[in-house]
Amino acid sequence: MKRFSDISIGIILGAFVTAGIALSGTADGAGEWSRLLPFSQQNLLVMRQARSILEMYFIDSDSGPDEKKFFFGSMRGLVAAADDPYTRFVEPEQLSEENMEMEGEYGGLGMYIGTREGKILVISPIEGTPADKAGVKPLDEIVKIDEKIIVGMDQNDVVKILRGPASTSVTVWVRRTGENELLQFDLMREVINIKTVRIEMIDKIAYVRLNNFHHKTSGELEDALREAGANGALGIILDMRNNPGGLLNSAVDVASQFLDGGLVVSMKGRVNRFDDALFANEGKATDLPLVVLVNEGSASASEIVAGAIQDRKRGVLVGMKTYGKGSVQSLFNLPDDAGMYVTIARYRTPSDKIIDHKGLMPDSRVEGGPVTDKSKDAQLQKALGVMKNVLLK
Repeated sequence: MKRFSDISIGIILGAFVTAGIALSGTADGAGEWSRLLPFSQQNLLVMRQARSILEMYFIDSDSGPDEKKFFFGSMRGLVAAADDPYTRFVEPEQLSEENMEMEGEYGGLGMYIGTREGKILVISPIEGTPADKAGVKPLDEIVKIDEKIIVGMDQNDVVKILRGPASTSVTVWVRRTGENELLQFDLMREVINIKTVRIEMIDKIAYVRLNNFHHKTSGELEDALREAGANGALGIILDMRNNPGGLLNSAVDVASQFLDGGLVVSMKGRVNRFDDALFANEGKATDLPLVVLVNEGSASASEIVAGAIQDRKRGVLVGMKTYGKGSVQSLFNLPDDAGMYVTIARYRTPSDKIIDHKGLMPDSRVEGGPVTDKSKDAQLQKALGVMKNVLLK
């Protein structure tokens, strides 16, 4: 009887709140202002009622969400309804952190994550970072961080948990295909300074490792190719395994180093003004034979470069099928320094192949992944073999 009484009071109070809002809504009229509202008046009334119920009955309402938190939560829900993991609302603090990351330095564990079929997956660890050294691999599913189960959580919230001050520890539990039990990684956060390109010579072959696509990448690649020329390189192996991508203009600049003009990538969106085609400039390394290494951790900008090289018959792709992240996100800045990343188009390779959700198939499929001992790196050894055959022709 007591429970029925409590429920009845809740219904009565809820009806009272709704009636009060309805009266004020009627007084406002349905003129010009109504056409500016993001939802119908009825739906706005329901939202107002939901907030009133939280403020009135939520047990911790005194310390609960303020106006800004309510608003940001509503924005996240609105954008999430698009049902696209890459279309997302970003609060001011997070947007500032992501801008810093694009500049090439940030704090954390050194791995990029994404959402696929409701799972939080590692796209790729960054070479030389805590995640990479511990053995985290592309497509590992993160299921637990410390004692918190993160299954079903928003990707942005997972990133916030993973990040923290340098020299603090965090335990990450992952589910890996082929393993019966969860894998535990005890990691120490550190400031991640990203150098995107490094080079070494292997028997007159320039082995160029490209980790990311940031503002500095094109300049670093030019320096590496200049070094390759000074060392008398006869060919180039471009390693983009576990490269999660980055900036589109950086991808075009990288492709331009190997192509003598021509189409790199096109974009097709719902709105015609987002349709575009991006072309290479005259490259500096267009004559040397080229082999490109890719795997399931190669995504986005990596796939753009690899797709252009493959379609233009500029080089040979060796490794495994790529990740398949081929959509274009544009940042729309909002008031109060918040923002929205919205998927506005999908990439197409020069031969009009769609990358998104499909990935690229290599010309020579080889299982494996990057390892410290290059003599045991099956994919790299295959690339060296392909290069030597090309040089013998």
